[in-house]
Amino acid sequence: MNNKQELPWDNPRFRNWVAVARACHSVERALGSALAPLDLKPAQLDVLMNLYRHPGLSQHELARKLLVGRSNITMLLPQLEKRDLLRREGDGKDKRILRLSLTPTGAALLMEALKIYMSLVDKVMDQSTPDECELLGDHMRRVIEALKPE
Repeated sequence: MNNKQELPWDNPRFRNWVAVARACHSVERALGSALAPLDLKPAQLDVLMNLYRHPGLSQHELARKLLVGRSNITMLLPQLEKRDLLRREGDGKDKRILRLSLTPTGAALLMEALKIYMSLVDKVMDQSTPDECELLGDHMRRVIEALKPE
């Protein structure tokens, strides 16, 4: 980098982007610690939440919703299945597809985890007014849209 080039940390956009990234990392770390007594990781919670909201998703559909590769899902599911938190069942129309659903044990664990998660969300979002929360959400949805693969 030459001396005349503006350094990124002098740019307010960069400084604020770093603050967003650090806040995201802090939330992930706090959520991971809070979920530890349930022997649940944030990525596993994401799976349980999505299966509760969208029962019968295929592994491919779940991977798309979580913005991860199918290999990531393939590694997560056996752990959750072994704990009797979810079921994988063949699709009646296409035997190549496995449909996912929560077990009663998985749904019960999810409800406990959601109490923990909502406590963290409330703690974080209490730093903002309702209007600021809406504005923050609008900004983050625009970021997601801007970074969608073409």
